[in-house]
Order: sequence, then structure tokens, then C-alpha cells
Amino acid sequence: MTNLSVLDLIPVRSRQSSGEAVAASLALVQAAERLGFTRYWLAEHHNMPAVASTSPSTLIAHFAAGTSRIRLGSGGVMLPNHAPLSIAEQFALLEAMHPGRIDLGLGRAPGSDPVTSYMLRGPRTTTDGDPAETFPTDVETVAALLGSDRPPSDEPFGDDQPGVGLNIRARSYELKATPRVTSAPEMWLLGSSDFSAALAAKLGMAYVFANHFGQPGIERALELYRSSFQPSEALAAPKTLVTANISVADTAEEAEQLALPQLIQMARIRTGGALTPQLTIEAAAATELGPMEQESVRDQSRRWLIGTADEVAARIRSLTEQHGVDEVMVSPVGGAHEGDSMTDSPARIRSLELVAPHFTAR
Repeated sequence: MTNLSVLDLIPVRSRQSSGEAVAASLALVQAAERLGFTRYWLAEHHNMPAVASTSPSTLIAHFAAGTSRIRLGSGGVMLPNHAPLSIAEQFALLEAMHPGRIDLGLGRAPGSDPVTSYMLRGPRTTTDGDPAETFPTDVETVAALLGSDRPPSDEPFGDDQPGVGLNIRARSYELKATPRVTSAPEMWLLGSSDFSAALAAKLGMAYVFANHFGQPGIERALELYRSSFQPSEALAAPKTLVTANISVADTAEEAEQLALPQLIQMARIRTGGALTPQLTIEAAAATELGPMEQESVRDQSRRWLIGTADEVAARIRSLTEQHGVDEVMVSPVGGAHEGDSMTDSPARIRSLELVAPHFTAR
């Protein structure tokens, strides 16, 4: 049976506060736990009026306190925005509070614009290098700080890899993330390119292909990861997960209507439009789109899994079988009606309720 999990960006809709959006997502994670989903991850995005998931670790702590079984994690922490020790300590503390329930997914993209990225981490000196270029070293540093006994690699990763100075210094001073615990978060490497696949394989980490972005290259990335995988203390064999946007309803027409607000949001991002809170379903239906936005909506509609429970379940199975992945993580994108409570997500919860019986045992 395919393992099914949930990815959440915590969308903020018209006239909804960030606090209300978080409350709506808390209702969603509680539904996911009740329905038997394996894990629930929070993304990291910044300076976006339509997204409230700016701090995965804070949200994980809040959601873990409101649940009891489901795994909680980051999908992911954008490591170039942060100091490795800070992330290691945050997730060591989460694991100490909720042992056996915490995942740490790491990504290389900034999840924001260049100005916001600069403000998040501040200036880097020339000896530090660009945060994106030091990503392989930073990933190894986080793993070492969380307690891995794997020695840092002395081999460069890629032509621009600046070395492993941070790892060497961390181990020389016996620096470890505190508090120390008997277990460690499960680490995953996120990406949508050959770079992330090759790095995950080299470090012996589980790998997530961000399929919900609609990027090409999934077959090549997964093949590269599996063929070059090097077993590690944490993981003996390749472990893979892919993501997918879903909108599920009693009819295919309704599922399309529910998906339209987020389709428009993504179309505006892709075409350089204004970033605003997510439209309601009624406002989206009344919105006139330009030619480029219409084409983007059509393209994404084909890539997203939109339809009835039977239709979406069949496409999830097809995705699993085609790529041989261990798990599928769905992002329910259904919008809200004008009269829906600001602290609830009926359409997103309904998507999970409809698709869960095809995959999970409550």
C-alpha cells in the first residue's frame, strides 16, 4: 500500500489573518492524523501575502502539541537562509519534545526574493562563500551536529564546492546540537534537479523530488539518486518521496472550481503578477485572466491531480508505479467559499477525507 502524507504551505486567503490561517491548518493536520496519513510537512516561504508558513520549526512545535501520532516535519527548511547550528538545535529540541515524530527536510532554494534572503541571514564574507554554494557542506554540518558519527567528507561536491571547514571546526570543538537525545530527526533532502539527487545519494540521505512545482526531470533525478546511492549510518538503501498538488471533490467539475483560486495564484507568480492573498472560490470564478495567465492555468491543471476520489487515487497509484517511489506527499489546494469559517479549511479537509480510504488504514 502506498504511504500517503501531506504538504502544507498554510495559504492565507482574502480577509484572513495569519493566525486564522494557522488555525485552519491545525484543523487540517488533525484531520490528516485522524485519517491515517504518515507525515505532515510545512514549507518555508517568506514575504508572500498568500503564505503563512515562514517558520517551519515554530509551526511544527504548535502542530505537534495539537496531535499525538502523525510525524511532523519541514518541507523544507531552506538552509541557505539559516546558520546550520541554529537549524540543528531547533530540530534537536523538537525531537526531544516529541521523540520519534520529527522530520527535517532541507532545501537549497531561498524560498524568497534576494532582498528577503539577505535580511534573513545577513551578509556573507568572501571566505564563507555564497550560501547556495556552501549547501553541501551545510547539510553535512547539520547531520554532524544532530549526532551522526559519519566523518565529514574531504571530497568536494561539484566544481564550486568550497570545502568542509565548518564540519571540521564543529567536530574539532566537539560541538553538538543540544539538548542531546536518544533519537534524531529523520533527515530528507529536497530538490527538483540532478544536483539535489546526486547530493542525497552521496550523503546517503532520503530524497524528495518536488513534483508539485511541475518541473521536468523527475525520471533522471530518481535514476541518478538510486544508481549512485551510498549507504550511510542513517539509511541503508535509497528512500524516495514525490509531491503532488491535489483537489478532490464529489465531482470533477467541483474539484476544478475548488482548485481555481490556487491555480490563479500560481499563474500570477509565473507571469510576474501581483502577489495577493488567495482569492475565494467565488472571486476566482469572476476573475478575468490574461492570455498568459490562462495558459498557465491550463498547463498546471493538466499537471495537478484534480478530480473525484477514484480519479485522483488512480493518478496517485500511477505516479507511484511509474516512478517506483516509497511515498507520495499530497498538497491539498482547494480554496474557500465566501461563507467558510476563517479558522477552517473545508475543501482541503474534504480532499483528504475522500482520498484517504484508498490508501490509509485508520
